[in-house]
Amino acid sequence: MDQQRKLAVVTGGSSGIGLELARLCAAEGFDLVIAADEPEIQAAAEELRDEGVDVTAVETDLATMDGVDELLAAIEATCRPVDVLFANAGRGLGRGFLDQDIADISHVIDTNITGTVYLVHSIGRQMRERNAGRILLTGSIAGFIPGSFQAVYNGTKAFIDSFAFAIRNELKDTRVVISCLMPGPTDTEFFRRADMLDTAVGQQDKDDAAMVARVGFDAVMNGDGDVVSGWKNKLQTVLANVTPSGLLAEQHRNMAEPGSGSADGP
Repeated sequence: MDQQRKLAVVTGGSSGIGLELARLCAAEGFDLVIAADEPEIQAAAEELRDEGVDVTAVETDLATMDGVDELLAAIEATCRPVDVLFANAGRGLGRGFLDQDIADISHVIDTNITGTVYLVHSIGRQMRERNAGRILLTGSIAGFIPGSFQAVYNGTKAFIDSFAFAIRNELKDTRVVISCLMPGPTDTEFFRRADMLDTAVGQQDKDDAAMVARVGFDAVMNGDGDVVSGWKNKLQTVLANVTPSGLLAEQHRNMAEPGSGSADGP
C-alpha cells in the first residue's frame, strides 16, 4: 500500500451502504481494507481497485471475536494507521421474536453490537493514542422505535445510536471524531436477508444506498455528530420523540408484520 495515502476501513463492504461508502473512499484516494462475511467482498475489491487505490479484502464473520481479530490482523499488516473507520456491518431479522431461532437472534446481536463494539474499541484506542482519526457508525432511525416484528434488530440499533453519542462526548476534547449515520429503509439486500419481503416496509419505495452513504461520508468528514438521511426519516425521528411508545410499536407492526405487504408489491 502507498504509505502516502490515507487508509479507510469499511465493514459490510460487499454491498449496499457499505459498498457505496467504500466507493466514496476510493474516489477520494483512500486505500482500503474492506470486510464482509460473504465471498462477494472479493468482487467489490476488484471493482474498487479500478480507482487506482490499494484494496485488501477480508472475508470473515464479524459476529465473532475471531472474525474481528482477522480483520484487525489484516489492518495491522498494512503497517498504516486507520484514518477513517466505517463500522457499517449489520444484520436484520424479521418475524415475531418468539418465532425466531435463537441462533439467528444471537447472530444479529453479535454482529450489530458485540463485533462492532470490539472493533471500535480496538481501533478507537489507537486513534486516541495518535489523537487523530474518524469513526462513522451506521445506526438507524429504527433505534428510536420499538420494533414490533423486528424487536431484536431495533433494539441493537437503539444501542448503536446511544453508544455513538456517548463515546463522541467522551472524546470531545480529542481530535478523534465519532459520527452516527441513521438511515431509514434503504434499497439494499437487508430486507431479503431479514426475510421481510412480504412486509409493507419490505415492499415500499426505499432510499438510494448511494445517497445514504454520501450523507454519512460527508457527516464524518465534516465532524458532524449524527445525521439522519432523508427528510421523511428526519421527520419520523422528531415524531418518535413525542409519540407514546405503545403507539410507535403499533405503527411499526403495520410496517413489519409478515404479510402486511400487498401480493403485487407497492
